[in-house]
Amino acid sequence: MTTTANLVSEETDSPYALSHLDALESEAVHIFREVAGEFERPVILFSGGKDSIVMLHLALKAFAPASVPFSLLHVDTGHNFPEVLDYRDRVVAEHGLRLHVASVQEYIDAGKLRERPDGTRNPLQTVPLTEAIQQHRFDAVFGGGRRDEEKARAKERVFSLRDEFSQWDPRRQRPELWQLYNGRHAPGEHVRVFPLSNWTELDVWQYIAREQIALPEIYFAHEREVFRRSGMWLTAGEWGGPREDEPVEKRQVRYRTVGDMSCTGAVDSDATTLQAVITEIAASRLTERGATRADDKMSEAAMEDRKREGYF
Repeated sequence: MTTTANLVSEETDSPYALSHLDALESEAVHIFREVAGEFERPVILFSGGKDSIVMLHLALKAFAPASVPFSLLHVDTGHNFPEVLDYRDRVVAEHGLRLHVASVQEYIDAGKLRERPDGTRNPLQTVPLTEAIQQHRFDAVFGGGRRDEEKARAKERVFSLRDEFSQWDPRRQRPELWQLYNGRHAPGEHVRVFPLSNWTELDVWQYIAREQIALPEIYFAHEREVFRRSGMWLTAGEWGGPREDEPVEKRQVRYRTVGDMSCTGAVDSDATTLQAVITEIAASRLTERGATRADDKMSEAAMEDRKREGYF
């Protein structure tokens, strides 16, 4: 007699069953192709961080052997890690991609934005981002956000409608049953698309290991000059750190997430290989943003407030 347990076992052992990572990859590839068929001017947000790197890798897979039919957009705060910018430029050149750069520094020099007292520029990215979207008439914008990162991102759908001011209203979220995505939007509106919504940080690292995707060395343990502020190890730089009471020291650290140097903290780590990083992430009880991003600690609703204004 065939029992329920036997049925489950047979289904799991089927040669046609997709692994967990295969299922996530298949979903993301489907999303990329869906956008390509439904929108006129999509763009991929690409910073050189691990999530955008995985997203680009999936886009390359989705359309191979043809080239990716989208350009890339990076909002450069002027306080980015040099290693990450170097990686970004190498990848763009290697795959013959078109890169648009929206510079926060240019907006500050033009008087359109003002420096914050704390020196961080991450919250200043919203205006350059939204104006770049309007200028180039992008109607779909791919982002690397994942639901496990932060509670505001957990609210967002894969297709997230933004109004003519790039603002997000949670009440306008649409149902996405059976992977059916609604990309309809009025003139001037656009849709933010998140192919990695259902991925976790551990999924991302396991996929990177499986696909042997190259990353900036900043993601692996290395010796670096850092100083302590608000419970995080920050990299010294022209952005405003360290202060006189913040001594610089050399430590073995790595970065779990990469953003503005002024708000992205490093973690003490000996993980110099992909497998060591995966082991470290599996044992962690803090999300990457909760542990290493000062801009998310400004208030309980910091991320949601910025998303309502047009942030990623």
